[in-house]
Amino acid sequence: MFKDCFGFEGRIRRLEYGLTYIIVVVGINLIFVFGGFLGKFSNLFFIITFIPLAVFRVAQATKRCHDLGNSGWFQLIPFYTFWLIFADGQLTRNEYGSNPKAIKQIDISQLGKHLEDDNH
Repeated sequence: MFKDCFGFEGRIRRLEYGLTYIIVVVGINLIFVFGGFLGKFSNLFFIITFIPLAVFRVAQATKRCHDLGNSGWFQLIPFYTFWLIFADGQLTRNEYGSNPKAIKQIDISQLGKHLEDDNH
């Protein structure tokens, strides 16, 4: 979870996107609370902290759009970001990558080797 959180490639699950949403909301509130104490440096503090938070949010929303099989530009549709929390992603591989919920494939040849090791 949260691998390459500033990258725009791949797919993420609803849980990761939901946690992202919570982190961004809390982060923005903290920026405004602490920024108010800084006086003349509050604008600089706002820019330095808000830009990475915004890139993080847009990148994660883009990957969640990919999980639904859509372009990242879909997040510009009003209220679509709320839909990203509730919509189930595509179950199969799509043009953006494999299903992040998919069960890892087991290599049968390695499984046989592990069974032999356990018997000895």
